[in-house]
Amino acid sequence: MPLHFLQRLSPTAVLGLWQLTETPAELWPLLPQPDAYQALLPATADAKRQAQWLGGRVLVHHLLAEMQAPLAAKVLVQNEATGRPWLAGAEPGLTVSLSHSGTWVAAVLAQGSRAGVDVEEIRDKAHRLASKFLAPDEWNAAQAVSQTDSTDASAHYTLLWSAKETLYKLAAQRGIIFKTQLLLGYFEPRESGEIPATLVLNGLQTRHCICYYQPAPGYVLTYCHEPHA
Repeated sequence: MPLHFLQRLSPTAVLGLWQLTETPAELWPLLPQPDAYQALLPATADAKRQAQWLGGRVLVHHLLAEMQAPLAAKVLVQNEATGRPWLAGAEPGLTVSLSHSGTWVAAVLAQGSRAGVDVEEIRDKAHRLASKFLAPDEWNAAQAVSQTDSTDASAHYTLLWSAKETLYKLAAQRGIIFKTQLLLGYFEPRESGEIPATLVLNGLQTRHCICYYQPAPGYVLTYCHEPHA
């Protein structure tokens, strides 16, 4: 299907969502410079992974057009060795964050600021691994929330994992320990809202706000964008 959703987060940042229904063959014609992207496509990617990879890049080019970015047609979405995306050929200060899960692809494009975005299919994996990525007080709070009749435990733990993924992408630094350096404050779970967060990095603590909602049944989305520290 075409672009599912586009939201201006600020005059200099935009969030986009794409629901994948296309095959890789249907996505290729939607990309500028397909030959250049063909050389960047991971050689081991199966059809599903190819569709997610291509869909992310198609979505970023939609956001570039929305932002009226100079030389947008010549920009290439590339990846660092860590997997973090960057925009080759873009004007200085233009950053991107990408995520995909299941049939959804999400991206945030920001000028003069940093950004993080994460979309996750709700599964029980985050619940099973909670002790590995949640600090003790976070885990206690999550257990209390998940015991209520109105809360789906898998959805709640997936949201917590997604929020930490977004904060990790915002930090843009390798070697971060989710359990001790990406900390989530108290919040009352709703269909959409904000999660206070603290990033512990280089001996400093900085405060952040992670926004969240469910883009479709069975999925959660988190994002954050803010000026560079």
